[in-house]
Order: sequence, then structure tokens, then C-alpha cells
Amino acid sequence: LPQPEHLLIPKAYKHDVLCLYSSLSAYLSVQKVDMCQQTNELQHKTQFLVRVTFNRPLQQRDDFQLEFLIGENPSASRGSLVVVTFNSRPGGPWSGQIVESQGATVTLGITPTPDAIVGRFRTNVAIVAGTGMQRTNRDAATDVYVLFNAWCKDDAVFLPNEAERNEYVLNDYGVMYQGSFEAKYKQPRAFFSLFLLQFERGVLDACIYILDVSKMPINDRGNIIKVIRMGSAMINAQDDNGVCVGNWSDDYSMGRSPTSWTGSVQILLQYCWVFAGVFNTFLRTLGIPARTVTNFVSAHDSNGNLKIDLICLPDGLPDDQNTRDSIWNYHCWNEVFIRRDDLPPGLEGWQVVDATPQETSDGYFRCGPVSMIAVKEGLLCHPFDAGFVFSEVTGSLRTLTQYWVETDYIGKAVYTKSLDSNSPNNITQNYKYLPGNTQTHISNYKNETYLIIQIQCTYTLHPSLQVNLGQDVNLQVDFHNNSDVPKTIQANLACSVIFYTGVRASHLKNHNFTITVPANQSDELVKLTANEYMPYLGTQICLHFIVTGQIEDESVTAIKVLELKIPTLTVTVRLLSGLPQVRQQMFANVTFTNPFNFALKDCRLAMEGAGVMSEKRRLNKYAHTHTHHTHTHTHDIYISEVKTPRSLPGDCLQYRS
Repeated sequence: LPQPEHLLIPKAYKHDVLCLYSSLSAYLSVQKVDMCQQTNELQHKTQFLVRVTFNRPLQQRDDFQLEFLIGENPSASRGSLVVVTFNSRPGGPWSGQIVESQGATVTLGITPTPDAIVGRFRTNVAIVAGTGMQRTNRDAATDVYVLFNAWCKDDAVFLPNEAERNEYVLNDYGVMYQGSFEAKYKQPRAFFSLFLLQFERGVLDACIYILDVSKMPINDRGNIIKVIRMGSAMINAQDDNGVCVGNWSDDYSMGRSPTSWTGSVQILLQYCWVFAGVFNTFLRTLGIPARTVTNFVSAHDSNGNLKIDLICLPDGLPDDQNTRDSIWNYHCWNEVFIRRDDLPPGLEGWQVVDATPQETSDGYFRCGPVSMIAVKEGLLCHPFDAGFVFSEVTGSLRTLTQYWVETDYIGKAVYTKSLDSNSPNNITQNYKYLPGNTQTHISNYKNETYLIIQIQCTYTLHPSLQVNLGQDVNLQVDFHNNSDVPKTIQANLACSVIFYTGVRASHLKNHNFTITVPANQSDELVKLTANEYMPYLGTQICLHFIVTGQIEDESVTAIKVLELKIPTLTVTVRLLSGLPQVRQQMFANVTFTNPFNFALKDCRLAMEGAGVMSEKRRLNKYAHTHTHHTHTHTHDIYISEVKTPRSLPGDCLQYRS
């Protein structure tokens, strides 16, 4: 191809250049290219406008084309060079039309194909001149980003519901639910707000850069399955120089604690639930409908047998050295709404994807997409990673050595954010048939029969009340004997501090006891003082109790995870002057009060607002307890000019110590 900035000059006329240039006014040339950004942002869903101003009005003999190029060596055969023509001359797969013509300015409508490559295209306007082309110079201001399109019926991510499109594509604020799940509360007891900020400056380029770093072929970037799987692998840095390094060690000296982030932007620009939050930003930024979900009591099946095996020593203590499976208090992943042309009909819609580095899939730490319907129906032969997700929500819990099986312990509840509020939406029934449902045909995996001795004596664990951080724990072990004769049990109670992933951080105590259970009920009271567990907590606030017992040739086991309740941290925001208004600068006054009866050290305040302000941080060396002296810590936060109406949720403020 000729150089884009030059008009081809036939060799026979090179001696008469002055004559040629004197008649250039008769030739068509481009004066200006306007990408109509404001109009396109508000209106276009499948077509975008480009306004081209020439040196004169178009004439019938004029011939020009738009060229869109992506990658280092663009090629029409690979879809990375797209030519759009506006006459009878054939062009590429994208369609174009002249929408309006006023004097020397024409407005062009461009419609990419539904399977177009996703990414940043360079734009040229080329004018046919004899046997050559006159092209505009490279101008980054005319680059165009092509994304997946949930408004296009032929796109693989088409989402028919407008309210869902607004939530799962356009909403730049998300919620992920955390903590422990108690059936009596009927909903999660804690949630974490996260700014997704997919529209912030630099985020789209950062997401495209992730695909570039992965060395994903340009021509594969229109394939929704390949893009999602590559994104799932690249959000974690376990094996491919990705974005986030998984760290569950409680030592964040080489980075930042996961709880210190208020949003995904700083993570993406700097290069579990952090993985889910960042992945959700990545997906929505590329136009893919996505949401985060939380599975409470989530299993990690390490060997693919669809069982969660906890190995115990002969005396009943957990055998941490040989136990490979684990049970997370909660686990966050993502769902995407896509068409699955690679699966049988009926398995499209919401698909599970997970960027947390747990197990490898086709050689990389990633998971999905897997059809949520396939997981519920037990169709585990379909790609990708259906068995792993099935075990996360439906796997059977087994304790080995002292053999015991519980089929309803895993996957207590699955929640996602509601469409119109921060309240949780229970979607557990989308993943599994709930207890008592007559549908059992999918339970070939769940309802396998085992050679199990009938258990006649069971017991459960109950904390006396909700326990606040810093309080003693009174634990009551209840034994229920369903037989007609008393039973004597040799039992062991093991107490530990655990990470939310179920991995033991510190062992606290063992309590061996023998108890005779009459034909109705008996109990054992155990006290765990705050002085016993506080030195071992670190950033973890979960206590794990497991009771194992042996009676003749029968075994019984009970597990309880207790999340210590942190008192509410009071954060207030008030304007120093006036009311908040669009296009006006303002200050916010943030105060923090230490509610504990002990001083906090190295306290950090982080504040961020979608479209309002970038992340701002403040450090307090100490936050003294209110029982000693004045304890209010005040920060004045400057908020720059806000150009569009925005809301600033109160929980965008994070105070960490």
C-alpha cells in the first residue's frame, strides 16, 4: 500500500510537479474527521457516527472509504483490517451509509458485525485517486473502541431485559456479600461495596492491555468464550503475569491488604472477592453483562471426586497435613450472560466464571464459563469446569478416619445484588435443588450410596449469643440421642483461628472429654476467652470449631464457624459550605470514632467516588479508645468538580487498622 500521507504521483509526470500541485484543488481531500463522541455516547447501540469534512462538496465521481485497523499487522482475512465503502464498490463485512450531507461535511453511519474483534481500532479515511489511495495521517483522537454489545440481538452477549442491561453492563457500583451465613438470619450479615468504575479514564485501555499482555491473538478477540477464559486467567497472576497476586497469608508487606481497596480502578491501573470485583470491572468494561455472586459455605474440591474430604487423626483432631480439600466461609465469583453456541440448546444464559486461582483449567488457573443450568441439572460433561463448580455448591462433606457424611452442609446460600437496591437476591435455586424438592434425577453424584453405619447419636454446636470481637466465647455442645438407651461418647473439640478460605491460621486449644448421653439430650459447655484468641487473629475474625466423637463403631462430627462481630465504625460526611451541586467544587468532612475498648494502630482512611473523586487516603498512627480521652479523628477531603449528577454511597468510605 502507498504511504498514507502521500498522493501517488505517476512516474511520467514527476518532472512537472509544480503543474500537478497547482491543480490539486480539483482533487478531493480530507480537512477534518469528527468521531461524534457526545452523540455516540448517548445514542448509539449498534451503529456509530463519523463526521468527515472534505475540501469541497462530494461529487458523483468521488470515491472514498473508511478503514479500521487493529493490531500490528492488520489483515482483511483475519478481520483486523475492515474497509467500509459508500458506493457500489465492495468493501468489508461492516456496513456503512451516508446519513447526512451538508456542503462539504458528510455524516457516516457505521455498523460493525456482531462478531467483530473487540478492542481499539485506528481509523483512516482513504480517498481513491487514480490507481492509488490518499489516506489521513494517524490520529489517536479518531481511534474507536469496539465492545461486545448487549443491545444487539445477534451478539453473543445479547440481554433482552433493559433493566438488567442497565444493572449488569452500565452500573459502575457493585456489592459483594461477605461473612458467615446463619439460616436463622435468612440473608447475609455483611456486605462490601465496590466501585467498578468501568467508565473511568484509563480503565478501558487497561483492560485491553491485559489482553495484549496475554498475547491473545487479535482474531480471537471477537470470540466471547475465548475472551472470558483469557480474562479469567489474566486477572490472577498465579502463572501468567496477571493483575492480582493471591495472598491468604495475612502478610501484605509486599502489597496491600484485600480489604483496603475501595474499587477496581486502582488495582487495574497499578497493575476471591478482590478477584471477583476486578474481573467484574474487566467484563463490564468490555460490554459483557456480568455480576458478582457469593456462595456461603463454599467447597474447594482439589481432586475432582465431587466430595469434600476432611481427614481426621485417630484421636479426632483435624489432620491439616493430609487434608487437601477445604470449605470457605464464603467465596465470590462472577456470572456472565452469554449465548453458548458450543453447548446443547437450553444451556445458554447465566454462566459461572471465576478468576480466583484455585485449580487449573487447560493449563491455566481459571474457571468457566460453565452453564448454571448444567450445574443444577448435574450435566457435568459440558465445558468448562462444571464438576468443580458443582462441588462448590452441591458437594458432599465427608470426614475420613472417623467416617461421617453430610449432604446439605455445602452451599448454604448463593446471593447477588438486587437490580434496584443493595439488598441481597437469593439465587440458590438457580444452582441446586433445595432440600425437600422432589427433583432428584440429577443426584447421581450427590445421592450416591455409601456403606455408612446408621448414626443414632448426633450433636450440634451453638454459640451462646452473637459474639463481638474482644468478648469471651461460650460454646455449648449439644448431644441428641435418638436411641432408647444411653450412649457414652469419647469426644474431642478443636478450636482454631481460620482464614475465610477455611485454612487454619492458628490452633487455639483442644478439649477432650467423655460424656454419657441419655435417651434424650445432654450437653458440654466450653469457654474460650478473648485472651486466648485475640493474639492470633491478625486480620482474620473467624473461629473454627470441630467436634469429633466415637461411640462403639460409630462416628459423629459437627463443624461450626463463628465470625466475630466487629462493632459498627461510624463515618459521617458533611459539606463545609453549601449543598452539593453539579459543576461545583466542595469539601467533605469525615470523622471516625474508635468504638473498641483498646487503641487501634496504623489506621488508614480510604475514600473514593465513582465519577466524583479518585481514591484519597489518610493515615492515623493511633486511634485511641473512647474510654480514655477524646477519640474523634477528622479529615477534610477535597472533591474536585463533578461534571454529571452522581451519588456517593456512604460505604465508599473504608477505615482500616
